[in-house]
Amino acid sequence: MTAALRIGVDGRAFASPAGGIRRYVFELYAALATVAPEADVVAIGAPAGLVLPPRVRRRGALPFPTNLGWMAASLPLAVRGAGLSVFHAPAYKAPLWGVHPQVVTIHDVSYERKPEWDAYRNDRLRRAFYRRGALAADRVVTDSSFSRDEIVAAYGIDPRRITVVPLAASTVFAPGPCDATALPPGVRQPYALHVGDLHVRRNLSTAVAALLDLRRGGSALHLVCAGIDRGIGGGLRAATAADPDALVLTGPVDERALVNLYRGAALLVYPSMYEGFGLPVLEAMQSGVPVVAANRASVPEVAGDAALLLDATDVRAWRAAIELVSRDTAAQARLRDAGVARAAQFSWARTARETLAVFQQAAAGAFG
Repeated sequence: MTAALRIGVDGRAFASPAGGIRRYVFELYAALATVAPEADVVAIGAPAGLVLPPRVRRRGALPFPTNLGWMAASLPLAVRGAGLSVFHAPAYKAPLWGVHPQVVTIHDVSYERKPEWDAYRNDRLRRAFYRRGALAADRVVTDSSFSRDEIVAAYGIDPRRITVVPLAASTVFAPGPCDATALPPGVRQPYALHVGDLHVRRNLSTAVAALLDLRRGGSALHLVCAGIDRGIGGGLRAATAADPDALVLTGPVDERALVNLYRGAALLVYPSMYEGFGLPVLEAMQSGVPVVAANRASVPEVAGDAALLLDATDVRAWRAAIELVSRDTAAQARLRDAGVARAAQFSWARTARETLAVFQQAAAGAFG
């Protein structure tokens, strides 16, 4: 059956403004080219000149400047006549009519379950797109058991239609020496690292408070946050106004800088209150970086027993854990070794194989 499988994918995802979505769709289809080279993959509407994964072909679509136009007209019209076995919407939004069978990937539903944390909470049209895509999908793929349960709670979808397919860290993340020339301006060792856009739900105030207290005790450690500021950067700067050297907000970084940020970090801090997966946890582990993270949402699924998992809001516990990991070489070695072993259990080849199985089931009209 795989030999005849023709997969269409929303090509705009390869140029998504969200770095996590770009990484997901590129890594998935790059791995799929190796796992199932006989599968025919068509990226519908991928921007001209954009580098696509191997064996992924580009198919044009009528350009529409809005998401509504894209979902209501461009995608449905482009899919007609494409002879697809299955269509994949890799980032929540799916065609509004006429495209079946379709598989929709929903990474998390924080915007429905915790709208007070969502940067787009007033965008009713966006949330309506997401709900429509979830309810219309023949199959849903998500990153964790936590997200599966949240999707069921948010949309009332039969859990048999949802398949959990874990993500993985890219192979570019690996232990090695840090190239200081590749680090963003203002970054100096020693530092604790946070990777990911700066959302309220990332709960960075806990990490900042813990680090400030540690620095008052004489520590030279500072916090580096790599990611787009989604509205909390000003508050973080205000919290560190009396000790501005405690915090560096790099903004978005390229892959070379990110690889070296991990390699140079004393530890990753990840105090997030809500994650569909938490890919930076795996990226840090695969880079040989100790991880201290919140015991919330999907993070325990990803980290297993290879990280220090703490109550998300217990500043005293975070201070103690950060101090332990930054100063105790035995603790560093234990977490480093455990993290590398844990990350090795995940791979994009596995993600591709398990996602391909969902495509095959959807194409055959099968469930379970």
